[in-house]
Amino acid sequence: MTVSLTQLALVAGGGAVGSVLRFITSSSVQRFTNTDFPFGTLSVNVIGSFVMGLLYIFLVERSSMSMEWRALLLIGLLGGFTTFSSFSIETMNLLEQALFGKMVINIVASVVTCLLATWLGMKIGRWI
Repeated sequence: MTVSLTQLALVAGGGAVGSVLRFITSSSVQRFTNTDFPFGTLSVNVIGSFVMGLLYIFLVERSSMSMEWRALLLIGLLGGFTTFSSFSIETMNLLEQALFGKMVINIVASVVTCLLATWLGMKIGRWI
């Protein structure tokens, strides 16, 4: 597969927008919950996983949407919005602080809810 400069620009632009949306969403949720548990990161990963499942159905399974649109939305925007690297470092921080219960809850909640959100997005996408 050949990658075009247009696709690279779309991924970069989508990633920039997704990163800003992640920062706004995550910090807002974290302020709202006012806790040391990383609810902000969990929320953007669940939202991003749901939207990924939904858009995947519409952009990949149901349409002949161009690779440019896929690059912009799935790779750029949602890649910038979701935060697996943040999840990883926050989980390691919980481990280093010996907050084992919170660490396990974060791992299970993140993996299970993100997979369920992706599945739900795909189901709704196929239903619509």
